[in-house]
Amino acid sequence: MSLPAVRMLLLEDDLAAARAVTAGLESQGYIVSHAADVAAGLARVDAESFDAAILDLMVPGGGGYPVLAALRQRNPGLPVLILTARDTIADRVEGLDKGADDYLVKPFAFVELAA
Repeated sequence: MSLPAVRMLLLEDDLAAARAVTAGLESQGYIVSHAADVAAGLARVDAESFDAAILDLMVPGGGGYPVLAALRQRNPGLPVLILTARDTIADRVEGLDKGADDYLVKPFAFVELAA
């Protein structure tokens, strides 16, 4: 008996990065739903259920925090990772204070993301 696949939301506006992350996650057995901007991310949150999320903060339409807030409102226990180029300590603290479970700075190694 196999376990159900984990459904993952990926909010990332860089299409090359999104393709690479998606391919890596799918090779690990995840089902990835990609959104490239805040409006698409919010639409996915409203239309789909997720087991985890990876959010870039610098996406068109206002950044990743509105999507994080919507995810938290719908499912407070959902694991959320911020994956962004914003790398100051203040950025990291803000992301964690706004509800992310972890914060990974770009560039990154896929093995780090997978862990």
